[in-house]
This record gives sequence, C-alpha cells and structure tokens, in this order.
Amino acid sequence: MNIYKYLLDAISEKGGAYLILIDPDKIEEEKLPLFIRKCEQAGVDGFLIGGSLMVNSKFDEFIEKIKIATNLPAIIFPGGVNQISNIADAILYLSVVSGRNSEHLIGKHVLAAPIIKAKNIEPISTGYILIESGATTTVQYMSGTLPIPRNKPEIAAATALAAEYLGMKLIYLEAGSGAGISVPEILIQAVASQCSIPIIVGGGITSIESVRQKMDSGANIIITGNYFEDENHWELIKDFASAVHTKLPITV
Repeated sequence: MNIYKYLLDAISEKGGAYLILIDPDKIEEEKLPLFIRKCEQAGVDGFLIGGSLMVNSKFDEFIEKIKIATNLPAIIFPGGVNQISNIADAILYLSVVSGRNSEHLIGKHVLAAPIIKAKNIEPISTGYILIESGATTTVQYMSGTLPIPRNKPEIAAATALAAEYLGMKLIYLEAGSGAGISVPEILIQAVASQCSIPIIVGGGITSIESVRQKMDSGANIIITGNYFEDENHWELIKDFASAVHTKLPITV
C-alpha cells in the first residue's frame, strides 16, 4: 500500500484524515491492543508512532504489536535516527523548516536516508513547522529550535510555501506534544491560502470543537496524542474522527 496515496484518498473521500500519535513511552503495552481496537472501531485512519525522547528501546517490537492488532497504517513519527523500523508502513521524513538548526533541516536526514532505503520504508517528505504554544515543548527543547510566533501567520505561510517549493509532500503545523494551546486557526488559514499540499495540524487539540475549527480553517489531517493517553477519554475518539471526516454522515 502506498501510504501517501492512502492519506490523499482519505482526504478526498472523507474530507480529512485522522491519525492518532502513540508514544511508546506513554502507554502501558498491555493496554495497547484494546486502545488500537477502540481507535479502529471509532474510524481512525491510522497511527503515528514515535516520540521526542524514546526511553522504550523495543521500538520494532512495539510497532509489531500494533501491526498484529490492526490493518490500519502504522507511520513512524521519528524523534531520532534510532526510530526507524521496516515493520512500519511508512515514515514521515521530517525536516524542521521552522528552525535554523542544520541537524534537523538536513543533518539527521543524511544519516537516516541509507537506512530507510535499505529497510525499504516509504518516506513521506514533510515540512515540520513548530508553532509557539505558550510553553517550552519537548520537541522545541530537543531540537534546539525556536517556534514561529503564533501571532505571525505570514511567517508560517511563507515557510510552508518554501517547503512546498522544495518538493515536500506534507506540511505539519505542530504546537508540540502536550501543548497548552493549539495552533491558531488564523495561522492555519494563512498557510492553507498559500499551499496546495495537505496540511497536518497537531498538538494541544483536546476538544471536538477545536477539531472542527481547524478543519474549517484548512487542515487536511488532524493528529491527537496526549489527550487519548488518558483512558477516560477513549469513548470520545469516535466523535473526534467524525469531526475530521467532514464528508461523511455523522454517526452516533
């Protein structure tokens, strides 16, 4: 399966794609199959796997457990070169275009490219744009890059357009894992007005209303992570998926 085409088809047919980010360090592995099943039943389109730090060293085994539990795509969201596995269906080939740290613009990519080719993993080139969220996030600290100010949508739009012109297939607007405030709608609108490639929005999304606002503003793919690390929220996954799938009838 070509995962990039799968995402494009989901956007075209459903109105948007909904992916859930799973950090191997933040979920009890014995609860993983139940969580995956809940997501699948709720209409989630796939999973991102990864984290900024990754204390859990059993990355291959973790992805394998996800693949055993579901046929939905498992896409690596890499926090480092150590997070590459041929068990996954694809990998977001992230370049932190919002920052000026060359290691995260191209440096790590040079190390990762031969590994990705050898393991025959589908790379999806993604312009990763970190947006100010009111607090220092893990990705900001680990990457050593400053986020784009949330009140400067024109900078975000120009950065995203540059990423598109460089040939990237996706734009990822990220407030950061566990962000207190999500990417503002006016900034999403600015990026959507300039770019023709799909826009991912993630970080700090904790309500169905927020999902709808971001979809209405031009988001094509929504990512949630931390919010559903709390088992008490699992029953809301279906409502989040319905809010993303704007072309499908709302189910109860």
